[in-house]
Amino acid sequence: MKKRTVYAWGSAIIIFIVLMIVTPTIPQSQAYHNFADQRSFFGIPNALNVISNFPFLIIGLIGLILCYYPDDYFRFSLRGEKVGWTCFYIGVAAVAFGSSYYHLHPDDATLLWDRLPMTIAFTSIMAIFVIERIDEHKGTYSIVPLLLAGLVSILYWRFFDDLRPYALVQFGPCLVIPLMAILLPPMYTQSTYWLWAAGFYLLAKVEEAADKPIYSWTHHILSGHSLKHLCAAMVPVFLTLMLAKRTVQTERVSLYTIWKRSRGKGSEEESLECNYSNVAVEETR
Repeated sequence: MKKRTVYAWGSAIIIFIVLMIVTPTIPQSQAYHNFADQRSFFGIPNALNVISNFPFLIIGLIGLILCYYPDDYFRFSLRGEKVGWTCFYIGVAAVAFGSSYYHLHPDDATLLWDRLPMTIAFTSIMAIFVIERIDEHKGTYSIVPLLLAGLVSILYWRFFDDLRPYALVQFGPCLVIPLMAILLPPMYTQSTYWLWAAGFYLLAKVEEAADKPIYSWTHHILSGHSLKHLCAAMVPVFLTLMLAKRTVQTERVSLYTIWKRSRGKGSEEESLECNYSNVAVEETR
């Protein structure tokens, strides 16, 4: 293992330990389980919060199938990509079962099964980004450690009632992935889909926080939490569209560089127009 990799992992571990020392514990609020929409339909308690998880199962299964059939539809170029995306789609499909189980009887014990598959999806995405944009081998070898780190964060919360490690696993990728999508040159085209996915996840978190106000604004038709499930399911939808449409880039250029170039071209065109308009026109007699 290279010295730079050792220093990077060492620095990350030290920063994590320092944060755990200097920050207060974050216990799980029991008010979290008190959702706005608690209606039952057809004998299903909290019915819409349960049923709205169904899209995760559909897109998760579609993604898994397309990873392998027909004839490697997504055209993976790197060794670890298929493993990473397989883990991601397994996590997405499992969200449908874990989240539905939780919403049938919301409490801390069932919440564990809601968060576990989400953690698989989050950590898989981080590994995929490392594979594609930093180093194929490091990314491939990071899949299992990242999955284990996600599992440990869930167990730490469950046994010590402290959400700090889980918050890092959940929100870390939400901050890092959009930055990496913009700044690091991709191997494939269609990188803007990453930003669409991040945008919908952000919208889902806003809807989750506004669960009761949204339920009131919609005259008790839909709650923010049900909408959150639907918006969050759009994340794997956009990523699946990206995988289906992308091709290998001939020139690896980051989104930031592309935006910078297009802005420069725009300024150059504006300058040319100004210069052209200042040219004196001779009158013909």
